[in-house]
Amino acid sequence: MYHPYFRGKQYELITIRENAQRMAEAGFLPIIEPVRESLGGLEKALKAVCEADGKAVVVINPHYGDHARDGVNISTLLANGFLDKPSIGAGVLLKNSMSVAQAMAYLEAHKAHSPTLIHAGFTDGKDLADALVPESVKVRHVFIDELSSKLYRRHFKDADRVLVKDGFEKRRNRDHPDVEFFSDLHITFMDDGMNGFGDFLTVGDDYSESGGPAYAIAIHLTFIDPDADHAMFIYHFKSKRIDTPADPAGKFAEALEKLVEAVEAPGSKIYATEAVSEFKELKRKGHFPGLGYVKKLSMQHHIETMARFFA
Repeated sequence: MYHPYFRGKQYELITIRENAQRMAEAGFLPIIEPVRESLGGLEKALKAVCEADGKAVVVINPHYGDHARDGVNISTLLANGFLDKPSIGAGVLLKNSMSVAQAMAYLEAHKAHSPTLIHAGFTDGKDLADALVPESVKVRHVFIDELSSKLYRRHFKDADRVLVKDGFEKRRNRDHPDVEFFSDLHITFMDDGMNGFGDFLTVGDDYSESGGPAYAIAIHLTFIDPDADHAMFIYHFKSKRIDTPADPAGKFAEALEKLVEAVEAPGSKIYATEAVSEFKELKRKGHFPGLGYVKKLSMQHHIETMARFFA
């Protein structure tokens, strides 16, 4: 059903680890693209997924980060630690520079790891579909919406298909509107002939190694609006001050004030998740936990919101 797509930075992996039980109970299947050289955090996250009887897909040839040139260490981790865990699958990222032969070679090397093909710019769909026909191994197909056309996806129409769409608009924090549309894919994915759907949570698909100084602090919270056919929207709670990078803790307090006010407003459509409770506790304590932790809570709220909707 729901396939949240994570890049394997520290707080993304912590989010997976801390929400492994929640995602397993909801039937969610996270996709993880490791971007850090150290794989210790990934290993901990995958162990948490296994202990929760959940499932996950790990990209073995990442497009970004420390493993972009060579994902052999990721393959080694899967082979040595998770070959006996059918719930942990290998994801092959199909990029525009790859050939059908290369795609099939990756698939052959990881056919024991419940492989998933992630279509992210690959163009030779017809020949790949033809090459897959004789294969006995079952393959899941994940399509990144902006990098795979409807015409391309038709070549795999009889397979298990998942559509991943980025609902987060990348901008400077100061330029975000207060609220905007996020996605309706959780409602419409079956209309597109898909078996599942995904997104890049409240982080977005755009990848950067590190951000610059934050002139504005923003907390991003998604919510589902029953008065808009259950489409999903996103709040951007921004600090009042946006002109200098000074005082991030004070600016977080400004953004947090807006969040708590919106959550506690009569008729609020924001689910009262555990993440929201933690945001309220941070306000009560007057504590700034750091931007990475804020991002983690935002992602957790998104996962909790999806889980409650499908429950």
